[in-house]
Order: sequence, then structure tokens, then C-alpha cells
Amino acid sequence: MGNSKSGALSKEVLEDLKSNTKYSETELCTWYQCFLKECPGGKISKEQFEGIYASFFPNADPSAYARHVFRSFDTNADGTLDFKEYIVALHLTSGGKTFQKLEWAFALYDVDGNGTISKNEIQEIVKSIFNMIPVEDQKSLPEDEDTPEKRSEKIWDFFGKKDNDKIAEGEFIQGVMDNKDILRLIQYDEPQKIKDKLKEKRQ
Repeated sequence: MGNSKSGALSKEVLEDLKSNTKYSETELCTWYQCFLKECPGGKISKEQFEGIYASFFPNADPSAYARHVFRSFDTNADGTLDFKEYIVALHLTSGGKTFQKLEWAFALYDVDGNGTISKNEIQEIVKSIFNMIPVEDQKSLPEDEDTPEKRSEKIWDFFGKKDNDKIAEGEFIQGVMDNKDILRLIQYDEPQKIKDKLKEKRQ
């Protein structure tokens, strides 16, 4: 993407990120310098990305979720995230607009990338989310969603689907926008913790 290996961010990428995220030019340039320090080649590998997530959740296992997040943001499927993909990921997971977040959430749950979500895919992502919730915290979850199976069932029932049905992107986004409870169920929502950790790393 642009001149990713040089010390300066290309004008094209800079303008694109300024118009599509909440970050200013100064913030983006600062983050780019930090990004290059940690990833001199201008790319983050899946393993590095998993390492970043592991540092956020020392009392849990975020590796499966991190792999899915990585896949959903590796838009050109080259097995790495460049600076642009990384910033878009950060923006969406910490403060993007609801519609943008839901487009990303759909991509996250569409594990095989075929444009629809199956019940198995819901179960796979929900299970990876549960791996990040410390066991003690799981005990305080409501009884009808205190296991991955129960939470997946609750989501699937909301959409009124039979076991072998599929959910299309428009249906998924509309359904979640119409029901805040489902939004809570489909996401692992600790963006503030992630943002705080990133601030610590940048200082």
C-alpha cells in the first residue's frame, strides 16, 4: 500500500484514512512511525497480530478470535495486514459508525467468505469470544447465554432461522440494528480496554 517501507505515509493512503476513520493527519503520521518501529517491513503477520491480542487479554485465550479478526481485515488475503488495513481494523473495533461496524461484524462471522452466515459459523465465532472471557466472569452471565451453545442458539432464534438456513448481509445488519440485545450478543465489547492498552504501547 503506497510507499509502506519508507518513513513517510503516502498522500493517497493518508487522505483515504482521514476520510474513512476518525483519526487526524497528525495521529495517523504518529501511528505510522510506531507501526514501522514494530513492523519495519510495513506489514503485520497473523502471529504478530495474535501477540498483540494476547497482551490485551492475559487471563484468557484470544488466539481463535484474533485469527478471525485478522481474516476479516486482511482484505487482499495475503496473510498480512498493511498499515491501512491495520488502522481500519483499529477504527472499526474501537469506534467506527454502527453501520460500518456491522458490515465488519458480518465479515467476521462469515468465516468461509461466501456472503452468508450459517449456524455453525455463529457457533465458531461465539466460541472464540467465550475463550476471551475469564472463567470467573462467565459465571455471572445470564443463565440463557452462559455457554457458547446457548448464546449461539439465542442469536439464531432471534433471526427465526431453521438449523440449515443462512443469514444474508442485509438481513444480518438490519436485524442487529433493530435489536440492541443482539448487538451485545454478537460482539466482544471491551474496546476501551484495547484503546487504553494501545495508548500505553504508544507512549
